[in-house]
Amino acid sequence: MNAIARLRTLPFLVALTFAVPALAAPKASEAITKPVKTVVQSVRYEKDLKALENLGSDQQGLFLLGDEWTKATDAQRKEFTQLFQSLFAKIAFPKVRENFKNLDSITYDEPQVTGDKALVGSTIFINHPLKKQEMKLKYAVEKVGSGWKVVDVSVLGDSMLTGIRDDQVRPLFKEGGWDGLLGAMRAKNNELGSVKLK
Repeated sequence: MNAIARLRTLPFLVALTFAVPALAAPKASEAITKPVKTVVQSVRYEKDLKALENLGSDQQGLFLLGDEWTKATDAQRKEFTQLFQSLFAKIAFPKVRENFKNLDSITYDEPQVTGDKALVGSTIFINHPLKKQEMKLKYAVEKVGSGWKVVDVSVLGDSMLTGIRDDQVRPLFKEGGWDGLLGAMRAKNNELGSVKLK
C-alpha cells in the first residue's frame, strides 16, 4: 500500500467529550479537565482553531516519531505539526460533530494524576434513533508549561495515537524518511481541499 493510500485510512474515528470529575481537588481537577472541555466544546460548535490550540502537538509528535522527532529540524517539526493538525481537523472533527448530533448524556471518572501526566475517563451515551450506544473513553493529558494539553484518547482501550503511529506514521517514515512522510501528508492535505478553520 502506498503512502497516500495509507493516509486515506487514518484511524481518526474518535468521539471527544469533556469531563468534570467529582472527587478531585477543585483547582487541580479544573486545570486538568479544562483543555478537554475546551477541545470538545470548540469542536462541537465549529471553533476548530481553538480546539487545536488545546492539543499537545509537540507531545503528539514525540509519541508518533520517537527519536526521529528529537533529531528533526525545527522546520520539519513545524511542518509536521501544521499538517497533522490540518488533517486532524479535516478528518476527525466532522466525525465528532456527527456523533454529537445524538449525544444523550455523559458520566465522568476522577482524573488519575501521575506527576505531569493524567488520565481522564468518561462514558458517553449516544441515543441514535436506530441504535443506542455507550462509549468508554480515556483522555491522556499532559502538563505543558503552566497548563495542560490533550495528547491522546483511547476508545475501549485502543489508543488513537498508537494506531496512527503503527499504521501510518512509522510505515511512511520507514519508506521515505522525513521527505516521504511530509510529502504524503502534504498530498493528503491537498486532496482533502481547503477547509477554513474558524
